[in-house]
Amino acid sequence: MVTATATSVRDISQGQDAYQRLIAQIRAGSLRPGDRLTETDLAMRLGISRTPVREAIRALEADGLVVHIPRVGASIRRLGYSEVTELYEMRMVLEGTAARLSARTASEVELAELDAISHEMAEAQSDDLRLYELNRQFHRTLLNAARNRFLIDAVAGLEKTMLILGPSTMEDSARAAEAQTEHEALLAALHDRDAEAAEALMRHHIRAAHRIRLRQFRSDDSAEQLP
Repeated sequence: MVTATATSVRDISQGQDAYQRLIAQIRAGSLRPGDRLTETDLAMRLGISRTPVREAIRALEADGLVVHIPRVGASIRRLGYSEVTELYEMRMVLEGTAARLSARTASEVELAELDAISHEMAEAQSDDLRLYELNRQFHRTLLNAARNRFLIDAVAGLEKTMLILGPSTMEDSARAAEAQTEHEALLAALHDRDAEAAEALMRHHIRAAHRIRLRQFRSDDSAEQLP
């Protein structure tokens, strides 16, 4: 006999799994801003009951990734042009600070790890998925090297909202090559322990990504308005 407690634990576990699977679909662009999230459809797609799906949607809503629209229901949140700019402005502040701190605090082991990731990225320029994951590792390793838990928490919150933007700007081959050059310049500043240069280079790196993102944003917006 299955007890109510066992059922509740199972639903929580399935709800957490459903949440992670939906996060992955948002990150990959399979679920896009404006897409409706109905419990029945998601339950069928994920092969689970509606209860854990409901919990997953609530978690996404708490993250700010899902909104409830009157007469429509739960949908993936849309970001406006100004919100995209605000996100990247915060990235410049937070990740620029991380680069400055890391230039002072990163260990030789961490710098070697950043070098290794950068080398792998140079070898993976034609593999979008691998490049995306390596880029995340690069920025995460740099952030951890800053040795500031509050900064790490702030970036984590920002990254959740960034998921709404969908696939990385690194899918643009020209941007991927440009980003690689920027990473290498940043690494040189880190090895030189030049905190000011590291911060300036990271801000330049984020600013360049912002330009590509706005271009994508305008392109997507134009496509949606076509008859």
